[in-house]
Amino acid sequence: MDLLDDLLSGVRARGATFCRSVAEPPWAVHFASPTPLALGTMLSGNAWITPVGGEPVEAREGDIVLVRGNGSFTVGDSPGTPAQVVVEGAERCWLTAEGPGTAAHNLALGPRTYGLTADGSDLFVTAEYAMRGDVCERLLRALPELVVVPWAPEFAPLLDLLATEIARDDPGQQVILDRLLDMLLVRVLRSWFARPDAEPPAGYRALGDPRIGRALRLLHDEPARPWTVAGLAGEIGMSRAVFARRFSELVGQPPLTYLTEWRMAVAADLLREPGSSVAAVARKVGYSDGFAFSNAFKRVRGENPSTVLRATAGAGGQPAP
Repeated sequence: MDLLDDLLSGVRARGATFCRSVAEPPWAVHFASPTPLALGTMLSGNAWITPVGGEPVEAREGDIVLVRGNGSFTVGDSPGTPAQVVVEGAERCWLTAEGPGTAAHNLALGPRTYGLTADGSDLFVTAEYAMRGDVCERLLRALPELVVVPWAPEFAPLLDLLATEIARDDPGQQVILDRLLDMLLVRVLRSWFARPDAEPPAGYRALGDPRIGRALRLLHDEPARPWTVAGLAGEIGMSRAVFARRFSELVGQPPLTYLTEWRMAVAADLLREPGSSVAAVARKVGYSDGFAFSNAFKRVRGENPSTVLRATAGAGGQPAP
C-alpha cells in the first residue's frame, strides 16, 4: 500500500450528487450545497470558477476543478456574470430572480441535468464528494481551496464516458457514476501532486525514493509495530544516522514524529467507529495501555481520545464505555 492508497482508503463515492449544467452565454450557476470536496469539469466550452470569498479562476474545456473546504462556488462564462440559477443538491434548484420558494423541477432538462436551454453551447459537470475522517483530512489539507488541473490525455477516456453516462438513467447508473468519479479523482490528484508548485501530503514525494518510500510503506502497513529508527533503518538496509537524515530531508519530519502523527490520524478515525474504546484503539495503533496513548493523542491533537468518543456518542454512535 502506498501513501495515496492510504489517504484515499476512506474516500469512496457512495451516492455522490452529480449535476450537469447546460447554458448559453451569458450564464452563471451558483452551487450552494456545502461539501468537503467538489469535483467539476467543463465538457464543453470554457468557464470561470469563483469560490465564495475567493478569486475567480478560469477552467478550459477538459480541465478538472477541485473545490475544497465546505464552501459554495459559482461557475459562469465570465467572472462578472451574476448567477441566474442556484443549485442545491441533486433535486433542488431555482432562478435567483424568483428565490428558493420557487424551487422545483422547472429547470430540469433530463437526468441530473439543469439549465435554461437544452441546446446550450457550454456544459459543466460537477459532483460532490463526501470525505470524512482524519485520514482524509490529511489529503484535504494538502489541497488549495480551488485547484484547476489542466486537461491531460489520461483524463480523456474517463471524461468521454462521464459525458455519456451522466445523462442516462439506467439500472445501476449511480454505481457507474460513483466509480467513474473515484477513478477521475485519483488521476487528478496524481496529476496535481506531480506539479512542482503543488504541496502534497507529507511523505508523498518521498515515495519515489526506493528506500525511504519503502520505509513509509512499512509505517503505513504496520503502524502498531514497535518501530524504532534503528529498526526501520535495518529493514531498508541503511545506517541509522543516514536513514534519519534522509527521511527528514524528503518527508519534512523525523521518522518517529511522522509515525506518531499517522498513528493519531488513524486512531481518530477508529475512535469514531461504533463499539470503540480507548484501550482497544490504543492497541491497534501500537500502545500497550490507554494512558500512554491518551497522552500522545492529546499532545498531537490537542484533545483527549475520550472527547472524540463522547462526540461520537452524541452524534448517534455507540462507542464502548
